[in-house]
Amino acid sequence: MSPRTKRWWALGLIALAQFMVIMDTSIIGVALPRMQTDLGFSPENLSWVFNAYVVAFGGLLLLGGRLSDLFGARRMFTAGWLILLAGSAAAGLADSVAVELAARAVQGAGAALIAPSALTLLMMLFGAEPRELTRALALYGAAAPAGGTAGVFLGGVITEYVSWPWVFYINIPIALVAVLATPALMPAGGARRGSLDVAGALTVTLGLGAAVYAIVRAPEVGWSSGQTWLVLAGAVAALAAFLAIQAARREPLMRLSIFRATNLAAANIAQLLLGAAWIPMWFYLNLYLQQVLGYTAFPSGAALLPMTVLIMVGMIALAPRAINRFGPKPMVVTGLAVLAAGLGWLALIRPDGTFVADVLPASLVAALGMSLAFIPSLGTAISNARPEEGGLASGIVNTSYQVGSALGLAAMTAVAASYGADQLGDLPALTDGYSAAFIGAGILAAAGAVIAAVTLRSSAPHPEQTTDAQPTQDQLT
Repeated sequence: MSPRTKRWWALGLIALAQFMVIMDTSIIGVALPRMQTDLGFSPENLSWVFNAYVVAFGGLLLLGGRLSDLFGARRMFTAGWLILLAGSAAAGLADSVAVELAARAVQGAGAALIAPSALTLLMMLFGAEPRELTRALALYGAAAPAGGTAGVFLGGVITEYVSWPWVFYINIPIALVAVLATPALMPAGGARRGSLDVAGALTVTLGLGAAVYAIVRAPEVGWSSGQTWLVLAGAVAALAAFLAIQAARREPLMRLSIFRATNLAAANIAQLLLGAAWIPMWFYLNLYLQQVLGYTAFPSGAALLPMTVLIMVGMIALAPRAINRFGPKPMVVTGLAVLAAGLGWLALIRPDGTFVADVLPASLVAALGMSLAFIPSLGTAISNARPEEGGLASGIVNTSYQVGSALGLAAMTAVAASYGADQLGDLPALTDGYSAAFIGAGILAAAGAVIAAVTLRSSAPHPEQTTDAQPTQDQLT
């Protein structure tokens, strides 16, 4: 296998990692009712099959990025797959609520090692060639919506025709293939000398974990409840302690001056608001299809396919060419603005609406916006850090998107409920609630466009990147 061919096979494995990390958040949806019956979940606790994964994932991403920098991205990539494998086996074998939730947290911990190390490996493979880096990021980014949609389909098929534990067992053979293929495909990258900031790791993990916990729990217990504010106060205190530790340490977990890198902070804000707008849209669009239009799980998943296909095509074919011609800033601003327009259009949904009139065109506009904004904001966030801090930059941008997603979904859940989304069976009330959520998400996307326009610095495309010529077969292989 030639080095060039090997590099693109390695990218396939990196994209598979992104696919799996996202799929594991969506594959459990259809299986939840049967898990509730078999394991004895209460209605209040059932959502934690999802939340346990998100809290562990979001809370450990920075630590995962730092470990990748210290011990080598390839080593942490392999370790993440092994942890995900162990958590998946335990989740499938679980016979109690406690074991199931602990296993889901282990899965999230594995994902928190896989995600930043995967991006670091991608930068190691393609970072020296801007044109190919953009193409590689496009393929990597397209794996996310593919994983989300595949999770919905696979979860339904597996639960219906096999049994719910197999929504977890499916990870095991894939993880084994990844572990076996990694040494042959991935660059070794060497570990570097340095100490692990244990106090910083503990405080940031506790702080981010508590913040995500409070955010995802708030719609259930109430944003004004003492529990919500107590946990948020603890999160703020832990994160303040983390910043103090980072400022004082010689070898911190996160060098605070990293945010002085051109565009790094601005690109992370764009990723945070992109997640905060996109995830609520995907969530409430699915609910509108099922609870208002009356779709079952499979037709609902099929209804999301046009949007998913457009995102993948947009990220792979359209976004790289647009970035090469116009530069990343115009694409981030335009993408967020187009996403806001699509969300505004979705807000016009009706109780007696149809997929063709009320969902399809608006969702395609939103998908176009996502495909334009995601790749340039992601690439900007990770390409402006020092080479030795690639894992940290990857951890930061993943954290931004995940925390933004959790915050946006929790906030839009509160907005939707206040406008009637909690009145199951009342189609006009449900529609009003979902419409309000789309409006709120659209405001977040519009705010992201304005902030990106003000804070991102323009960077001229590389001269060799301005051509519209298609890549040659040799470039692709």
